[in-house]
Amino acid sequence: MKLYGVVGWKNAGKTGLMERLVSEITGRGISVSTVKHAHHSFDVDHPGKDSHRHRVAGATEVLLASRNRFALMHELRDEDEPTLEHLLTKLAPVDLVLIEGYKRDAHPKVEAHRAETGNPLIAPGDPTVRAVASDVPLDLDDDRPVFDLNDTVAIADFILSEVGL
Repeated sequence: MKLYGVVGWKNAGKTGLMERLVSEITGRGISVSTVKHAHHSFDVDHPGKDSHRHRVAGATEVLLASRNRFALMHELRDEDEPTLEHLLTKLAPVDLVLIEGYKRDAHPKVEAHRAETGNPLIAPGDPTVRAVASDVPLDLDDDRPVFDLNDTVAIADFILSEVGL
């Protein structure tokens, strides 16, 4: 599987860019899965539901399945957070995995940037950031391209070229 990331600070436009990229790339007939890193506690289950009751009772894993989808929830309890590399082994094979977050990992990335957030660019100090998608024109000190944050087609073309798809 080919990997490519979307990174950026909070409110930089990462999730919107990811959503547009998935739609654009799958529309070209390329299979895509995504991985999203959350810095906060989250839950996809709801108190009172059977699967939640199983977890609360102590199950390490609960697999919830229907005719339309399945979800595997794994409770870490006191375990360390799994690495991106480990999590990728859980995915079924696809052409491309788009990763939101995991900015410190070594896979290639595009940085989403919105000037209004006032955050500095990640790209100048990180060679794994291969391009920047920004809502304002930027002049990087090297040859990395800068795309308009909303030019999904050009960003998708760049990513697919980078990974050889």
